[in-house]
Parts: sequence; C-alpha cells; structure tokens
Amino acid sequence: MNHDLDIARSVTPRPIADVAADLGLTRAELILFGDIKAKVRLSAYADRSGMPNGTYVDVTAITPTPLGEGKTTTTVGLVQGLARRGKRAVACIRQPSQGPTFGIKGGAAGGGRAQVVPMEDLNLHLTGDFHAITAAHNLIAAALDTRLMHERDFSDQGWAARGLKRLRIDPHSVVWRRVVDTCDRALRNVVVGLGAKGDGVPRQSGFEITAASELMACLALADDLVDLRRRVGRIVVAYSTDGQPVTTEDIGVAGAATVLMKDTVNPTLLQTLEGQGVFVHAGPFANIAHGNSSIIADRIALKVADLVVTESGFGADIGMEKFFDIKCRTSGLVPDAVVLVATIRALKMHGGGPRVSPGKPLPEPYAREDLGLLEAGLPNLIRHLEIVRRFGVPVVVAVNQFPEDTRRELERLRRAVHEAGAVAAVADPWARGGEGALELADAVMDAATKPKTFRFLYPLDAPLRQKIETIAREVYGADGVDYSEAAQRDIERCEKLGYGRLPVCMAKTHLSLSHDPALKGAPTGFTLPVREVRVSAGAGFVYPLCGEMQTMPGLPVHPVFMDIDIDAQGEVRGIS
Repeated sequence: MNHDLDIARSVTPRPIADVAADLGLTRAELILFGDIKAKVRLSAYADRSGMPNGTYVDVTAITPTPLGEGKTTTTVGLVQGLARRGKRAVACIRQPSQGPTFGIKGGAAGGGRAQVVPMEDLNLHLTGDFHAITAAHNLIAAALDTRLMHERDFSDQGWAARGLKRLRIDPHSVVWRRVVDTCDRALRNVVVGLGAKGDGVPRQSGFEITAASELMACLALADDLVDLRRRVGRIVVAYSTDGQPVTTEDIGVAGAATVLMKDTVNPTLLQTLEGQGVFVHAGPFANIAHGNSSIIADRIALKVADLVVTESGFGADIGMEKFFDIKCRTSGLVPDAVVLVATIRALKMHGGGPRVSPGKPLPEPYAREDLGLLEAGLPNLIRHLEIVRRFGVPVVVAVNQFPEDTRRELERLRRAVHEAGAVAAVADPWARGGEGALELADAVMDAATKPKTFRFLYPLDAPLRQKIETIAREVYGADGVDYSEAAQRDIERCEKLGYGRLPVCMAKTHLSLSHDPALKGAPTGFTLPVREVRVSAGAGFVYPLCGEMQTMPGLPVHPVFMDIDIDAQGEVRGIS
C-alpha cells in the first residue's frame, strides 16, 4: 500500500466533536458526518463576530516542480508544530479536486507524518461540496440551452403569454460551459444540440474542470448564504444580440442553483494526524481560478484559534498574489506573516536540472549533492521573496527538507535567504510531524509580531490594462503584455459594461514565473501573451487567459488512477 496511506491508517482519529470542542465549538454548531467528519454551521462565526481575531498566516511557495514541493505538508506540519508550542492552531485548506487525485499529482492531504485525516475521504467525496457545485453549474448550462431553444421557437407573444420576455440571446456569445470533476481533454471542445429540432440549438461549447467553475469561486469568496445567492445571480452566462450581459437571474435559474449549493456554505472540519483542527472549504485551482480556500472558513477559524494557517495555491506569483489582491480585498482580512516554501529539488530544477515527471524515478542530479545547480536556481527563490515584499508582509522561508538534501546544500540555502534579508527555517514535517516543524513554528510566531505595511498591488479604479500589466511586470517579471485582438475586444466590452473596476485573476501556468512552463528560474526579457479576457461577475473578478492555459486539464500516459484499487477487505489502496 501507499506509504502515506499506511501512516494515515496507523493513527486512530479523534472524534471530530472532541477536536471541535478544543476550539470551543459546541455540538449544536456541528453537522456530523459520522464520527470523524463534520460541517461547521455559519452561526459559529455569527455568534463570535465581536471576538478578536487570532494571528493570520498564509503559506505559499516558490515555483514548484510538477511533483509539488510539499506546501500542504508544510502547512499541516506547521499547525502541528505550533500546537507543540502550546498554541491553539488550525489549518484552512482547499478541498482537493478528483482531477489531480486521479490524474498527475495525486491527492492533496499532505504527506508522511503531516497529513489531514481521513485522507481517503478528503481526496474523494468528502461531504459532497464538489458534487453539489457540479450539479448547480450544469443545471445553469441546461437552463441556458433550453432558453436558447425556446427563444428560437417562441414568438414574442408566446413569451408574453408565459409572463416572460425574450432575452434575445446570441448563441455565439455563450460563455457558460459545462463542468466535470475529472481531467478529460476530449471534452475541451464539443458540439451540443445535435440531432432533431427538439434537441436544442447546435453550437460549439466544451467542458471545464469543476475547480474552474465560477460557482466554486463564488463559494470561496462569499460572506454567507445570502451573499452566495447574490453572487450566483450576477453570473454572466451569455450576451444578447445588442451586447448586453445575460445572467443566471435573467434565465431564472439563480435561485435553484443556490438551493443545490445551500449546504456547501458550511466548511468541513477534519483534523491533522496529531489531532489539530483543519477547515476544508472550496477548491478553486490557482492557475485557472483564484486558488484559495474560503473566506468563511478563515473567518470562523480566526475566532476560535490563536493562529490560523491558510494556504494559497502554487507559487507566490499565482495563489499568493490572488490571496492578497482578490481574497483579502474581499474579506478585509490582512495576514500577519507569509511562509514561503522552498525545496532543494525545485531550486535545482530552476538551476537547469533535468525534467521532473510524476510517475518516473527522480533523475540522478536530484538524488546527490549539486551545489552548482542549487546556486543557479536561487534567483527563483529571490524573485518570490521580492513578490512577497511588494505586499509589505513579513516572510519566513520554510525549507521543506527531503532525504536527499545534504548539509552543505541546506546551509547554502539558509545563507542565500539570510543574504536576501529574510529568515529561513528548515522543516521536516513529512518524517517527524510537528516535532520536525518546531523551528518553523518559532520563526513564524516571531515574524507575526513584526510590523507590516500591507498594500495591494494595484488600485481597483485603475484601467484593466494597467492592472494586467502591473501584475505582468511587477510579479512575473515581463517586459510587457501582448493582447490578441480578441483580448482587446474583451477588455473594451468589460469596461463598457461596468466590470473595469473588478480585480484581475490571471490564468497562467504554475510551472514558471512566466506564461511558458519551459522558462525556469527567474526569466526576463519576455512578453506576456493575453489571448482572451473573461468576466466572472458573480465571483467578482476579470479573468485573463495567458498563453496556452487550459481550463480543462488532460491525463498523462500513466495517470494516478492506474495505481488506485480496492482490496478484499474493502479498503482503498493507492491514494496518495
């Protein structure tokens, strides 16, 4: 069986009601899913809204390899380490998508002695939020295609007789695609409505992965159920023949879609292997969405814990930038410190090391000491430190230690961080759990007491082009931005329709600071291509697509699902 799964099953989880009680949550504030899972009612925040917040910490990373650099492992290990220092600490993480779980990367429960349990539940269905979002999203798609067909077939008098008005939807302007929580490249481009006249209006469409659904972003950024309903109603699904937005409210499906999602507003409570609470809520990807867990979960956690460790997707250039410019702007919360996860392995890759591929043995340069590769890769770390500092928040570099790392490599990395004016803490939570994260816990507690001068990267009243170009230059290191003709038209329409004051959520590869996954290190001298700009009016951001970014991932030659099975005792094996 998988080693992480062995470790997870070697520990008997505490009753989740006891974990909740440690945080001061009462039984009446829980919706139990058996003994070791629960949802937490929104009243848990409302009843404590006047209480002071705990310390707020965001965990991000340098540009990762395709294997990931243990950001969730570090997040969980840090919470366990803080608990060993006598602090009431909790983690707030996203729910994993079944796309990566069965695709390239595997699950997202952490690993080794720093995991969230029950890890099989976390990586599979959990409490059903993803399924509810998928159902709600596809209900909207069905409602839209039905409306298109009836608009084709009914006269104005026919609509009036039904107490409705014609929306005059342009079938070529539809922007709402269907979703499924599976990596399936064959569904990127499809034609719907084929067959007889009663089968709908034929048009080209496609599927996205559920994590990219605007409903997922609406959930992650909502204040409560009322706000979620409001956001769902603002979603633009198409445009009329005179260029006006057509929303879910216009086609009469916003209320029903919210009903399907009504239980998703309650975050799920799980626990670490050492028994600390973990809030799991929402799951937007950071490369094709805004990449952070929910505001609701963070707010509840900050009322019941001394320290809250939340996690942003992928690197500081993607998930953390969106954490600050979108999530914090929406929530009004400001973190007290940032943890930047770095690994020797990733830095060697950025220094020119061979390609790293999931499912294949680690190339030999990563298994032995190579100070030259490490040295050449350090500019990626320095660039990410600069990105964090642009927001004015204290930062600690967490060096997530792997067995292959040598003493001299770790010392060189520590020295580089010190020379850059930051603090480094070596952590080994995978092998040692909370004990392996004590140095990191101490460094984070110290950093959180330092003064901060938090600032957003751009003002909301700046033109959309200025916002996009500010991110491109100041975060990615681009010389400028190249807009396709379609992107230029999209921006003009966004600003004409009043969406120009929204924040920007860039969709780009997570494998490079640039738009090109082949450009490693800290690339310069490139121009960022923006091929399309979409509006997510419900979530509340504008969404440029950079380079060849896809909102429906594909599967590799040897997907993770090939190693997943069930044994004669009914136990899952192969989940990582």
